[in-house]
Amino acid sequence: MYDVALLVEHRMEDLDADQVVALHEGLDDTVRYHLLLPVPSSAAMLASSLGALGGAPVPITEPDTVIEVQDDLREAARADVEASAELLRARGAQVSAAVTEDDAVTALEELVSSTGSAEVIVLTEPHLLQELLRLDWASRAQRHLDVPTLHLLEHVPFAAQA
Repeated sequence: MYDVALLVEHRMEDLDADQVVALHEGLDDTVRYHLLLPVPSSAAMLASSLGALGGAPVPITEPDTVIEVQDDLREAARADVEASAELLRARGAQVSAAVTEDDAVTALEELVSSTGSAEVIVLTEPHLLQELLRLDWASRAQRHLDVPTLHLLEHVPFAAQA
C-alpha cells in the first residue's frame, strides 16, 4: 500500500481529482489517499466579513452567533471533504477523509505520522504573499515533514502550473 496525505483548501473538482490520480498511475502498489480539509474559524470568518464592509469592528453581542457560524462551517467542510473523496473514489482510488479544526500543517503532520504516508500533496488556491514569504501550507509542510511534498494549484491544469 502506498499512502498519500492530501491536504486540500476547498472542495476538489473533477480536474483536481484527475490530476491527483494521474500522479500515481503506473505504481505497482495500491494507492490510498488520506484526504484532510481544515474547517475555517468562525471568528476569523466573521472578522473578515465585517472588515470587508469597511466599517468599524462591530461587537458580536450574541455568543451563540459564533457557535452557529462554526457549526455551519464544520458541516460545509464535512460535505466538501466527502464530495472530494467521492471524486477520488469514482476514479478507483481508496480514500479516507477527515476535517480538522486544528492548524492545517499540524494536523497534516499528525496525519502523515499516523498513516505512514510516503508523500504529501497540498492543493490550494494561489496565495502569492504567503508563498513569497514561505508561510503557505506547502512551504511549512516541507520544513516539518521528511517526505516529498508537492504543492498543486486547485482547479488549474498541470500545463498552466509549470
